[in-house]
Amino acid sequence: MAEILAVGEAMERALALLRGGDVVAIPTETVYGLAGDATNGVGVARIFEAKGRPRFNPLIAHVADMGMAERIALFDPLSKKLALAFWPGPLTLVLPQRPGNGIHPLVTAGLDTIALRMPRGFGGELIARLGRPLAAPSANSSGRISATTAQAVAADLGARIKLVVDGGATPVGLESTIVKAEGSAVRLLRPGGIAAGEIEAVIGMKLLRGGAVGVEAPGMLASHYAPGAAVRLNAGTVAEGEALLAFGSLRAEGWRHAAAFLNLSVSGDLREAASNLFSYMQDLDRSGAQTIAVEPIPLDGLGEAINDRLSRAAAPRDNTQPAT
Repeated sequence: MAEILAVGEAMERALALLRGGDVVAIPTETVYGLAGDATNGVGVARIFEAKGRPRFNPLIAHVADMGMAERIALFDPLSKKLALAFWPGPLTLVLPQRPGNGIHPLVTAGLDTIALRMPRGFGGELIARLGRPLAAPSANSSGRISATTAQAVAADLGARIKLVVDGGATPVGLESTIVKAEGSAVRLLRPGGIAAGEIEAVIGMKLLRGGAVGVEAPGMLASHYAPGAAVRLNAGTVAEGEALLAFGSLRAEGWRHAAAFLNLSVSGDLREAASNLFSYMQDLDRSGAQTIAVEPIPLDGLGEAINDRLSRAAAPRDNTQPAT
């Protein structure tokens, strides 16, 4: 079973494992990540092995600073502007790879682009100490609910990895927003921890949506972030035996008879709802209910990312094709 060490005690152990081509579960501001040296094929392969992740699904490479980022990728002016505005933080940029950047091809799934992010806190310090970028998808079995606590990581992956670094509950609770500059425009590939409106305010234009072909970045599979229970969206009623994931102050009909009940945010605060989403889905999944009914959640602000995760959780589980 994986060892769990607090952030103040884990640095040297984490570095030793990474330098040896192993993986480490680490806290970030978004969710917990399963990190391996992005330049080490053995370490990257162990990420896919531990998660059971499809090899065609690319990983995000995490960097410590702009110098490291620019050694890996080619920045256009719009992407550079976004990096300076939001890094370190929950924004991932998809960029053309710089030739000879040393990133192992498994990280990019054979694409000529790479997804880059600069994390805050322990993750950023670990990368700086290692001196190499870390590939770090969410620390959970592929397609399942992302982990927002060290205990959730250990419960899922504890038998497959050696170390979980405990930094407490992650503050954002959703994965990063992923965007890609396309000429003079920017396309939203995955909504996440930074609302689209914040990005649009920096670039002075609306983000493009839709139109992505194939899997250009992580989190684009149609079925993803799924609990064991089925997920039913925009529920106005609760059937016998269903668990209810609520939002706000207005309840679905029959909610008092739900097998289990949690409210993402009684006050209707989307930031609070985002931070609670994955842990509450895990709790309701453990209730034994066969279906989790989800009350409607607004699409504005972080609601776009919350609804994205819920729609992928509700998608047919045998669908392994990329979302379009």
